[in-house]
Amino acid sequence: MTAHSVTAATAATGVRTGGPEDDGPRIAEHVMGWTLVVVVAMLVTQLGLL
Repeated sequence: MTAHSVTAATAATGVRTGGPEDDGPRIAEHVMGWTLVVVVAMLVTQLGLL
């Protein structure tokens, strides 16, 4: 099988590889991402790494 036929066969069967979902709750992802940024920033400042 060529790469193109494998891709076409995979797309036809609807197999997912664990990537980001198209219809997921985007606001929850943004809130969790920014929370992680704030926690890492607090950790860095508390440890005196900045």
